[in-house]
Amino acid sequence: MQTRITNWARANMPTREQMERNRFSAPLAARHELWRFTRRSVPRGVAVGLFIGIFAMIPGIQIVGAAVMCLPFRGNIPMAALMTFISIPPTTLFVFLPGAIWVGNKFGFHADLSTVTTLVSKGAGVGEWLGWLGSDAAPSLVLGLGVISLASAVLGYVVSAVGWRWWTARKRRTRLLRMAARDFPE
Repeated sequence: MQTRITNWARANMPTREQMERNRFSAPLAARHELWRFTRRSVPRGVAVGLFIGIFAMIPGIQIVGAAVMCLPFRGNIPMAALMTFISIPPTTLFVFLPGAIWVGNKFGFHADLSTVTTLVSKGAGVGEWLGWLGSDAAPSLVLGLGVISLASAVLGYVVSAVGWRWWTARKRRTRLLRMAARDFPE
């Protein structure tokens, strides 16, 4: 059962061979274990992708960062890249930023969410953001993002590992039932 999204992804995603020809992505493409979907690499890729996707709020850096982080953790690069898309603008502005500031304030910082929303809404420049970084709000946000991204990575690892086991057990059970029906027809 293929959906429109999977068809689009297959048509537009670069193949490993195309990546091997690119001088920047060749070191990643040469390591075949980073591209296989196995019971160990998929949960690792999910965890890495969630961690980088939530913690690194800079689009473009997230996918590259997730791919590089998959090297030492031997995670699945496609899953890590896919998981970075959790931080789309609606989730970032309405879930992660307020949640991170709330978590950071629990550690003793005194950040105000209204300052962040004001800077975002008025399209603040680099100077204003750097001034905000020097305030007490930035450590609260960074610590909160770290805690949320670490908790999400652990939860994503556990859920994907359990999901992988369930999926493979279901496939095996279906295969055994088909074999039994073929060997012992009624």
